[in-house]
Amino acid sequence: MRNVIFFFLLIGLISCKNEKTKENISKVSISNTTLERVEPLNWFIGFKDTSLQLLVKEPSIGNFTPSISYEGVSIEKVHTAKSENYLFIDLNIDSSTKPGKFDIVFTDKNGTKKTHTYELKPREKSAEEYVGFNSSDVLYLITPDRFANGDSSNDIGSKTSKINETGESVQFLKENSINRNDDYARHGGDIKGITNHLDYINTMGFTAIWSSPLLTNDMPKQSYHGYAITDLYEIDPRFGTLADYRELADKAREKGIKLIMDQVANHCGSEHWWMKDLPFKDWVNYQENFENNGNLITSNHRRTTNQDLYASKIDKKQNADGWFVSTMPDLNQKNPFMAKYIIQNSIWWIETIGLGGIRQDTYPYPDKQFMSDWAGAIMNEYPNFSIVGEEWSYNPLLIGYWQKGANNRDGYESNLTSSMDFAMQRKVVEALNEEESWDKGLVKIYEGLANDFHYASPKDIMVFPDNHDMSRIYTQLNGDFAKTQMALTTYLMMPRTPQIYYGTEILMDDFKKPGDHGLIRTDFPGGFNNDEINAFTGEGLTSQQKEMQSFLKKFLNYRKDSKAVHEGKTVHFAPFMGTYFMFRILNDEVVVSIINKNEKPITIDLKRYAEIGLEGKTLKNIITDEQFIWGDDIDLKQKGSIILTTKLN
Repeated sequence: MRNVIFFFLLIGLISCKNEKTKENISKVSISNTTLERVEPLNWFIGFKDTSLQLLVKEPSIGNFTPSISYEGVSIEKVHTAKSENYLFIDLNIDSSTKPGKFDIVFTDKNGTKKTHTYELKPREKSAEEYVGFNSSDVLYLITPDRFANGDSSNDIGSKTSKINETGESVQFLKENSINRNDDYARHGGDIKGITNHLDYINTMGFTAIWSSPLLTNDMPKQSYHGYAITDLYEIDPRFGTLADYRELADKAREKGIKLIMDQVANHCGSEHWWMKDLPFKDWVNYQENFENNGNLITSNHRRTTNQDLYASKIDKKQNADGWFVSTMPDLNQKNPFMAKYIIQNSIWWIETIGLGGIRQDTYPYPDKQFMSDWAGAIMNEYPNFSIVGEEWSYNPLLIGYWQKGANNRDGYESNLTSSMDFAMQRKVVEALNEEESWDKGLVKIYEGLANDFHYASPKDIMVFPDNHDMSRIYTQLNGDFAKTQMALTTYLMMPRTPQIYYGTEILMDDFKKPGDHGLIRTDFPGGFNNDEINAFTGEGLTSQQKEMQSFLKKFLNYRKDSKAVHEGKTVHFAPFMGTYFMFRILNDEVVVSIINKNEKPITIDLKRYAEIGLEGKTLKNIITDEQFIWGDDIDLKQKGSIILTTKLN
């Protein structure tokens, strides 16, 4: 009997072993390598929108059928594309789904299988904890290639010893040399360079960093600026890695500094990986011209066609669909797969890095209904987030059109928290450069701010003295130190969210070739090896550079805690005798800005400003700490700006 039992046990063990062998053979027969591309690279649980669309790129993947076995995740629909090398998979991720990894198994009609392991990650914080930038912040705009070189190992864009986030060696990049003598070449600044100087940025008083794009820009030349992106899910290896970017965000956050990502929904670079194998016939606009080597249609840049009641269809189309330049293909957001791709990409970066905001490039160029959907999808998931859109217009009507809550005649709702105030940027420059008269000079600021009635929320509009696309403010004001100080005072005092470009604090200029982009984006002194001048330490700076740096440092650090400047009532008085007085008031805090264009000493009657209630009050000069009793008049001894503060009670 015992022998019989042993015999059957032996048969059972052999049978089990054979089944295990079959299973192992089956596993071996499945290609378990990562597919060429699956994007987004991973996703997160707990979003309001439970849908996810995966872009799968792999030779002949369109002939395969995907399957998933993971609790809470279901395939809703599978879409093939014109190119058989793509699949688009619509998933639903149930609200009860747990974080974890699962295999997506792809099977063709012959039984050949390919797998890709996909991960759903937990969210690190609640949606409400993603707090964007606002009028209490001052953004520091950085062109990373020109700010500081913190990691010399990524200076050359060829293969390095580094491994990227997917475990692959970094590929050879088209522009692979450093030449600091060429204003349009790579200079070697990187993410580590920004991280290494967070103490400087924090000490200066900046509360947010906006870096121009850090994603891979594998273009043969002028790739340093980042706006011709060739991979929307990869940090450019010449700037560092995804881990470096996350480290920057984390260390900045520890200092109370928000990180704002520069994104581009309108276009990509002509060397983007999908341009070699476009999934659909309408993935980019004017695609047939590109594929047939025809004439590339570029934008007419007539951005007013978005609002113009009389604009022709051809003008509207060429603005929205034309390529930004011949090396920047225009993405077709009317294609629903492209639209979903861009929205998910933005959300992926917010979650992955823990962003404190997005700056969206060339805002009036994409399909405007898509841009409303894009911003709406983000704000739906992150109700306290902030997005600023670039609307390069000097017309406040156009700037205000794009802000959330605007009372637009056509009913358009942008869902965008902020747009950029190019109008006020120009008004301040004109005001300081022009001779005073009834309709010129400081009245340009006065009447410019009078347009604020048009804005849904003036304090959320972003103002700036200069940026990476225009001459430095010091150049715009003809190298006049006092005028530059007056301009900065005005921008920082008005009801706006201010942005300062790196180097403005040390009077960087572009006098040699005014307006030249390569020169505007020149190297920050001290950020590179062997720099004779170091703006981080002050070594080698001129007395005026040090004075401007000190001025901004004191004002910005005061501004950090000034609720009156952040959100207080604004009262300004019509320019008088070459002076302009602006008051910011909240509860008992009053901050006074006095702009004086007079070359010779002048006395101003203060009774004109009696309604503010400062008579007999002692005010402190924020910059010099000197005290001043507000009486009948004030002696202004020299051209420049004065910033005073006091408590009413």
